[in-house]
Amino acid sequence: MRREKEVHLLVGTRKGAFLFRADRRRKSWKVEGPFFAGWEVNHLMRDPRTGHFWAAINTSWWGNDLQVSANNGKSWRKASAGLGFPSDRGLNLKRIWYVAADRVARPDTLWCGVDPGALFRSDDGGKNWYEIKALTQHPSRDRWQPGGGGMMVHHIIPDPSRPQRIYVGISAAGCFRSDDDGRTWHPLNRGVRADFLPQKFPEVGQCVHSMVMSPSHPDRLFQQNHCGVYRSENAAEKWIDSSKGLPSRFGFPMALHPHEAQTIYVVPEVSPEYRYVCDGRLGVYRSRNGGRSWQRLTRGLPQKNVYTQVLRHATATDACDDAGVYVGTTSGEIFYSRNSGDSWELLHAHLAPILSLETALV
Repeated sequence: MRREKEVHLLVGTRKGAFLFRADRRRKSWKVEGPFFAGWEVNHLMRDPRTGHFWAAINTSWWGNDLQVSANNGKSWRKASAGLGFPSDRGLNLKRIWYVAADRVARPDTLWCGVDPGALFRSDDGGKNWYEIKALTQHPSRDRWQPGGGGMMVHHIIPDPSRPQRIYVGISAAGCFRSDDDGRTWHPLNRGVRADFLPQKFPEVGQCVHSMVMSPSHPDRLFQQNHCGVYRSENAAEKWIDSSKGLPSRFGFPMALHPHEAQTIYVVPEVSPEYRYVCDGRLGVYRSRNGGRSWQRLTRGLPQKNVYTQVLRHATATDACDDAGVYVGTTSGEIFYSRNSGDSWELLHAHLAPILSLETALV
């Protein structure tokens, strides 16, 4: 049986993308890039089914694009045919946010989330895309609203155990699930607060920031929301507030341990108004019991006069036997742990603000 030799860390920043490579010890890293220098790379990911890299890139000058590479970033080609709206729809594609691979059984199917609150799908390996209109035209859409970063589909989670089920996270609309491969969608936000609305527990309008699924229990999901951290044990039908023990309900990223079904990581921030880490100290909070209790992890992280933040896609974990955890900041540092968060090291500094981190064992 083949054993992967390298750990790849794919990094999207406001000034291009990078590939960091290390052996499984992860003591020293080689860097390649930048790819798309000067462009905002909102998301850079590796499709585990094909090995292709996908880059969601955006600029205020030249618009947005989706690019694919079949050779680890050495060359790229445009892959955004169909990503957009007819002029009579009254919708404008403002930003490409996220690309997700479908299941192994459908190697040619991919999903792409964009602003304004829309989901696209490709069934030919990304050559052509089409809009999932059942989500864009959902009856509740008049109650959706832009968050600070816009109104976007920023998380896409196909259920590996149910071939017709898929989840999306939308700011600010909430969690939606389809049980028929995208033909219909159901808002599932029961128990999630929306403190910024007159009705504190509405059907839709919540601002999910990050959402992850347990690798071994697909009905178990977790989310970092604008208004707290939550877990669900029943496929998002009901969410349980798991914020007790955290210094703030507000934050953006969430990462999931690859081997421990209830170990999650978050990085709280002071508040929606200030948007930097609590107490001027960079702390990653880990829960080993699904959010019932929390431990602050600081060993090796800067603990004085820190006023940075960690954005929604800027955390990741790797699947090494002793799992690695990665955190990227808006001040351009990447910190990483080779022991599930117990201690941390600086992997790289002086990048542009980190927009996304993804890992792969190759």
